[in-house]
Amino acid sequence: MLTATRSTVHPDPYPTNVERAFMSGEDLTTLSDASLVTSIGRFSEDALAEAYRRHSGAVFGRARRILRDETLAEEITQEVFLRLWDHPEKFDADRGSLRSFLLAHTHGRSVDVIRSESSRRAREDKDARLTATGGPSIEEEVWQMALADHIKDALADLKDGDRRAIELAYFGGHSYREVAEMLGEPEGTIKSRIRSGLKRLQATMASVGVNHA
Repeated sequence: MLTATRSTVHPDPYPTNVERAFMSGEDLTTLSDASLVTSIGRFSEDALAEAYRRHSGAVFGRARRILRDETLAEEITQEVFLRLWDHPEKFDADRGSLRSFLLAHTHGRSVDVIRSESSRRAREDKDARLTATGGPSIEEEVWQMALADHIKDALADLKDGDRRAIELAYFGGHSYREVAEMLGEPEGTIKSRIRSGLKRLQATMASVGVNHA
């Protein structure tokens, strides 16, 4: 269940469409998303609940498809709507629909979780190998730290589309077809993005002397 908590002085004494609808007994489902977000900015939990009713299914579905984990998808869904509650001003109805806005945030946070989980698993695998081999030399530790920083910087320099495709395919473990569905692009385009991105990554790494065998 979504629970929102935000305490501050009510900014405007005049009722919004949602508040008038609530006072008159009108069904909130007849109001536009833009009206709901305006009222969320005025601390209407009823408006937030209606927005959640309309769009939580799509948000959860997108998160679950990317993360392949229902528990993490539920956490992302809660986070996305709590962010809407805390920062409703970030939504601009002139730039797109509320659902598109929420799904964009869902995608971004889901990819962040994939990165975090991938890093955690890599650390655990590394620790397991070190335990088995007795640990690396100081030189190897320094190399691994430098390599991780170079990879992070190289990814940041890629085009957004190429970077997202590589992150989902290599960090998220998704197939080309799954990545294509998540990003709403043809599978051939995704393959081209990944090839192009990997070539740029290789060139960037080579330019800073990363050729460790």
